[in-house]
Amino acid sequence: MKKIIILFLFAFSLLKASADEGMWLPMLLGQQVYNDMVKKGLKLTKEQLYSVNKSSLKDAVLIFGGGCTGEIVSSEGLIFTNHHCGYSAIAGASTVEHNYLQDGFYAYNKDQEIKSDLTVQFLDRIVDVTSEVEAAVKGLGWADRTAKMQEVYKTITDKVIDKENALAGRVYSMFKGNQYIMYVYKTYRDIRLVGAPPESVGKFGGDTDNWEWPRHTGDFSIFRVYVSKEGKPADYSKDNLPLKPKYFLPVSIKGIKDGDYAMIYGYPGGTNRYETSYGIQLKNSIENPSLVNLRDVRLKIMHEQMLKDPAVKLKLASSYAGIANYWKFYDGETKQLIKFHTFEQKQAYENGFAAWAKGKPEYENIFTGYAKNYAAWTPYSKQRQYINEGIMGSPLAAFAATLTGVETNLVKPGISSSDIKKSIDAATAARKTFSNAEDKPSDEKIMAQTARLFYNDIDKNQHPIGFYDGIKNTFGDLKEEATFKKWVTNLFEKTMILDDAKWAAFVANPDATVLQADPAFAYAAAFIKNYNLKYAALYAAFNNTNAELGKSYLKGIMEMNPAVAAKMYPDANFSMRVTYGNVKSYNPRDAVHYDYVTTGKGILEKYIAGDYEFDLPAKQIELLKKKDFGQYIDKGRNDLVVDFITTNDITGGNSGSPVIDGSGNLIGLAFDGNYEALSHKIAFDKDLNRTICVDVRYVLWCIDKLGGAKNIINELKLVK
Repeated sequence: MKKIIILFLFAFSLLKASADEGMWLPMLLGQQVYNDMVKKGLKLTKEQLYSVNKSSLKDAVLIFGGGCTGEIVSSEGLIFTNHHCGYSAIAGASTVEHNYLQDGFYAYNKDQEIKSDLTVQFLDRIVDVTSEVEAAVKGLGWADRTAKMQEVYKTITDKVIDKENALAGRVYSMFKGNQYIMYVYKTYRDIRLVGAPPESVGKFGGDTDNWEWPRHTGDFSIFRVYVSKEGKPADYSKDNLPLKPKYFLPVSIKGIKDGDYAMIYGYPGGTNRYETSYGIQLKNSIENPSLVNLRDVRLKIMHEQMLKDPAVKLKLASSYAGIANYWKFYDGETKQLIKFHTFEQKQAYENGFAAWAKGKPEYENIFTGYAKNYAAWTPYSKQRQYINEGIMGSPLAAFAATLTGVETNLVKPGISSSDIKKSIDAATAARKTFSNAEDKPSDEKIMAQTARLFYNDIDKNQHPIGFYDGIKNTFGDLKEEATFKKWVTNLFEKTMILDDAKWAAFVANPDATVLQADPAFAYAAAFIKNYNLKYAALYAAFNNTNAELGKSYLKGIMEMNPAVAAKMYPDANFSMRVTYGNVKSYNPRDAVHYDYVTTGKGILEKYIAGDYEFDLPAKQIELLKKKDFGQYIDKGRNDLVVDFITTNDITGGNSGSPVIDGSGNLIGLAFDGNYEALSHKIAFDKDLNRTICVDVRYVLWCIDKLGGAKNIINELKLVK
């Protein structure tokens, strides 16, 4: 009995949000959580944080593009977000002659602002729809319930669609399907680039400093929302006007000190804090090492080509940044999960749950189910990673794979000629986008190496039947690297995807046999069809079973101890959350102390002339050496504060999120986490977890002193 009690206590301690852990739903802040926020330094009321009827902080926070957060900072719809969030738009506006990515850009009046393809979404309201969802699937088994869920969601969200005002709903599953909440968003389509620092500022430190502290990166960019003359969301037009927002954030240049309150609003993309030991074992042993290895191969090849030619660097920059970001993350995640014995902690917790669940039919077989489910899928997990991160890591292969839809239309009986034409036209438009981004030299090497890695590393019984035999018969010994190089050279020479004349002939006379004979399509299709025919159903069954077990597991957790459940929060799922904590230094290891801020002095210490990651604009060096900091100086340090760290609980999707002080003023932009706590998607470390933020004073200094865009500064409400 004593052992069981100990297990219970350990289990409960893992469940309860500790220290500054927690990604809370702003409209469902419990009184206990709010009281804790006040103790830490919050001076705002609950209604100032989130209100349905009045303007509040949530009205200044938006979804930026497809995976970041931004905030409104002026009465004319000005947005601050991260440089890496605006990266694609900045690169898209750039040319070799006008390289805004390299040199930076600021609009000195609104006429100079640059059109983009971005959208932003503002949260209009939040509605708990759990009862509606559960009523619609009542009595259904798990498979039928899962099959019907999208229909149920659509029925609910159809009730709030308002096309004229660009309103639409999105239903989120919380606590693994134990609660359902609908967020209603208003989408704006005319978003313009206003400013961005040079890449040497916005990405200072590059991959070397990524996920690291101390950091000296000016990770910001500036955009503006435009609306029609009637004040409604609209497509781009020169006649559109800047948005008059419901709320915007004042910007504080008072500065920060260790221990100050810090709150972050945003859209964290995904966590799995209630993951089981089985999931962690699969992640550590197969999923993460495979992803890291394959991305490492691709990145080295791309980097080699980017160094050779500025035009290639510009072309590949956005893709490279996206691949690199999570290459380092997943490498660090595995190391931290192992270092802090997360697998063993989860096992101990699960033993406590099993002891409680014994004799309870609804819960006692959950972990037997998990064991069977993971045993069934694990043999095929590596193959799936090698397809996604390896085979489809070639841009040509990834595009060729999209043509399977065209093939289906060409071979399926009863498809009209108009439908075939639509699919061909869509493929032609996609091909144009692909062609503009394609770098053949790097892609050839990526394809050759990833195809060879698949051959060497994946169980031969899981290979596409006959594919590698075909390479062997035509190009030589599969043990030789030269064989794969010859195969790829031939493929790139003969594919119609890279030949305008051949593509035009295919478009004029679409034929399935021509498409199927194309070497690039044949390559991609061999792997896609092999996976879809043999393994896709296994993966779907694995996910469905995990989802069913997960729902029961979380329900059991909350039933096991209702008091602890009151301090639980749902996993991140790209719905608005608020997290609170403090500005705080930390000690990552023995005899090492990290201060809570970095300064201009540190930028100069890291500066390496001409270096890919640590070069600086000449003007910035001059200004930093002269200590020309203006009103943005930190008087206590007689220097310019660049970045700072907080204890806030964030993850991917929070990039660009506003860091807000206790009075509701903007003090920085969140942009990264620290390497020592990269296990944060699975387990929050109360001692080591830190959010890395760019200080808003450095942002303003870059705009004002480095960029000369005082017009932007004048638009802000500064708190001094």
